[in-house]
Amino acid sequence: MSGRVAGLACLVTGSTGIGAAVSERLVAEGARVLVASRTADHARDLAERLAADGGRAEWMAVDLSEEAGAAAAVAAVVEAFGRLDAVFSVAGGSGRRFGDGPVDALSGDAFDRTIALNLRSQALVGGAATRQMLAQVPRGGGRGSIVLVSSVLATHPVPELFATHAYAAAKGGIDALARAMAATYARHGIRVNVLAPGLTETPMAARAAADEATTAFAAIKQPLVGGFVAPGDVAEAALFLLSDEARAITGQVLAVDGGWSVVAAGAAAAAPT
Repeated sequence: MSGRVAGLACLVTGSTGIGAAVSERLVAEGARVLVASRTADHARDLAERLAADGGRAEWMAVDLSEEAGAAAAVAAVVEAFGRLDAVFSVAGGSGRRFGDGPVDALSGDAFDRTIALNLRSQALVGGAATRQMLAQVPRGGGRGSIVLVSSVLATHPVPELFATHAYAAAKGGIDALARAMAATYARHGIRVNVLAPGLTETPMAARAAADEATTAFAAIKQPLVGGFVAPGDVAEAALFLLSDEARAITGQVLAVDGGWSVVAAGAAAAAPT
């Protein structure tokens, strides 16, 4: 590897799927990573695997939807590595278990819990991270880079398959949050960007992957990958945005969606063979 993020102190929230893939790429390119997740077993297993491969990795189990939890995660990175250079915030999940669905059938509790899991957590992590970055001495690439994770569903809904309106609202809120953060902190040398994945091979997408209509849709709507996006594809984009290679980029939403956002759902019928 080329050491594109060599020596950077990174916080990754989320320890499976995309979070795991990003952690692996960061460590492979020389970064030091702390993995923060609700699920201790997942975070521990990932950190141990990264360390076994020769990387520097720590872990903690924490509820990032609570202010104390977000602050503790940032403090743990600083304690372990001396500073915080980069944050990849992907922790979140489906609100279906709370009752997320079309807004005409959506309870206030389902909305609040889905927002807390997906938007509140990223806002609190972003707040704790920026406080730390503002307080520390800049390095070559500025004070730090933050990448939040949204979804293509925030801008390109598919109600026939994904009528989860609280989730869409949370992801749209992440886009807006990141732009506001980017505008506020650019003069301080802190960059904030968003990745918006399409349907991706993650544990959260297991329900979708088991549904014949959804897999058929993915094959049409995400033709660049012929189905679901691989977590590694998202990780490559994250590595770029977190590295100094992207030092002139902030306030952007980058879709890693296999074509979803530009391909019509019926395009397969007219595709060349």
